[in-house]
Amino acid sequence: MQSGAPTIGTPEPTLVSLAAGQLARRLGIPFRTGGSLCASKIPDAQAAYESAQTLLPTLQAGTNFVLHGAGWLEGGLASGYEKFVMDTDQLAMMQVLSKGIDLSENGQALDAIREVGPGSHFLGCAHTQANFETAFYRSTIADNNSYEQWEAEGALDAAQRANKLWKRMLEDYEAPALDPAIDDALQAFMAEKKAATPDSNV
Repeated sequence: MQSGAPTIGTPEPTLVSLAAGQLARRLGIPFRTGGSLCASKIPDAQAAYESAQTLLPTLQAGTNFVLHGAGWLEGGLASGYEKFVMDTDQLAMMQVLSKGIDLSENGQALDAIREVGPGSHFLGCAHTQANFETAFYRSTIADNNSYEQWEAEGALDAAQRANKLWKRMLEDYEAPALDPAIDDALQAFMAEKKAATPDSNV
């Protein structure tokens, strides 16, 4: 009401999403909400915390369909490559989180408990050696190194690291192979549809 602009990542929308998710489950209908929404104009701390405050409740609400998962800025009026890359990193974390706790024998490290026993550590045991590279999600954006290493590597913030990442991804991109006959058919189909409908922007 103050500005007419939507507020995002605040407690009230979170409560609405959680309550609406409960209602949808009670009614047995699909539920769409949330995403990586923010009102921030740039990929800064505001964008990060508003998006996190929208994305985590989206998962907790049992959402069936999320439309705006990555790249959203300024209440949906803009998007950005850096924000897109940062959001996809968070979405990957949510995917891991949604799997829940691994209750398998390997997930609970039962072999390690039997091998090591009480009074020692698990760093050198076979289970740790077999699992340490894949046991934890590794962010594509976060810098978890020491301050000195971070500084030596340019003292980049998350948006700057995301900028380098999306540029490298575009540079390395190779279009998937497409049969020329299929490409010709798709181009002809699009040209036919475009010709059949007047351009609304003219």
